[in-house]
Amino acid sequence: MSESKDPIKVIVIGAGLGGCAAALAMKHHGHDVVVYEKLSRFKRLGDSLGLGENALKLLERWGGSGLYQRLTSIGNQAEDMQIRRWSDGKILAQQPLMDMAGYIGHRGDYHEAFLQAVRDAGIPLHTGSEVVAFDEDKPSVIFADGREETADIVIGADGIKSKARELVLGFTDAPKSSGYSCFRAYFPGEHLREDPLCRDFVDHDCVNIWIGDDTHLVQNTLRDGKEFNWIITRKLSHEADMEIKESWFQEGDLDEVRKLLVGLDPRIAAAVKKTPSCLDWKICYRDPLPTWVSKSHRIALLGDSCHPHLPTSAQGASQATESGAVLAVCLKLAGKSNIPLATRTYEKMRFPRTRLSQRNGEDLRDRWHSALKNLDEGAEIDPESVKMRNRWLYAYDAEQDARDRWEEVSSQVAEELRVGKITTLC
Repeated sequence: MSESKDPIKVIVIGAGLGGCAAALAMKHHGHDVVVYEKLSRFKRLGDSLGLGENALKLLERWGGSGLYQRLTSIGNQAEDMQIRRWSDGKILAQQPLMDMAGYIGHRGDYHEAFLQAVRDAGIPLHTGSEVVAFDEDKPSVIFADGREETADIVIGADGIKSKARELVLGFTDAPKSSGYSCFRAYFPGEHLREDPLCRDFVDHDCVNIWIGDDTHLVQNTLRDGKEFNWIITRKLSHEADMEIKESWFQEGDLDEVRKLLVGLDPRIAAAVKKTPSCLDWKICYRDPLPTWVSKSHRIALLGDSCHPHLPTSAQGASQATESGAVLAVCLKLAGKSNIPLATRTYEKMRFPRTRLSQRNGEDLRDRWHSALKNLDEGAEIDPESVKMRNRWLYAYDAEQDARDRWEEVSSQVAEELRVGKITTLC
């Protein structure tokens, strides 16, 4: 298959991390791309987020060494992270921070860097543009103000509450409770500097993780102690707690947080007790989708709209970046006249790897939450049993893999398109 020389017009819906990464990939591979975002302005939302080398190598390729340096400077500069016992903070395992999530920084800072890279690349980004409907055959998007824009392909990078996903699936895909919830807080480290119990956590960049029965706490200190973040993940035990409120903005009850601190290492407990406010984020999940592509093959999902990850995977943004890379390469190889071949090859290439990455996060959570259960008094655990196992993800080059596997996978897809029977992803 020869590469297309006629630019493919691409509309990206959503200017989050996945949408921005997809736009950069499209531009890099010669496609004519425009991004639409429903928000009128962006805020510094969220807290800790990791970017692995599997994503950073692509972003450097698309945005140059300046973008790479900006992104890595945002992340935590500690060399190692410590996995500790819940009760007293005893170190159970230590491993390089790069094994965990790559560079862990504030989501809002990463998002601003991605947005600036999009601007620097000259990619049009239209805010205040809410998509209310799609025409999958043209394909086109219809906005709340009545405007309609057409393209050769529409990419739904519109997040966990994706409207594009509803079109692709043909029904509303309701979230399910994972059975777990996170209390999360991010605040200036100066709140802790006067307390001898916890000041050691804010005099340098560091990452520590406390694991206990059905719970764990992640602490991340950035900018030499200027910013402090903690996240407590716990298993929900009451049906009322599992009510689905899929929101980043639900205020947390600090009294409930304090109940979770019983028996916790006094040093990190002191830091949590000084927290001015927190959020309560019910962790939702969706079953793996049977397809990421509309019946017309011209609307494709990307990122959280089709492969959302648990926080313990530390790979959500990185996998979205990989997906942008693979879709851009597939479009380039298929050409403007064969969008269906590109989108269907893309989903078949990406689904197995994203599932492995998703399961990695589930496996880690379960290992952390059960490591100390039924452990005999005085018994030591195997450090390897609680370490993160993400390193295998980082050497991967999504663009090269797409090129290497193009002939094999696209030949299968071409036959499916010829007979009119597309095999589902799961």
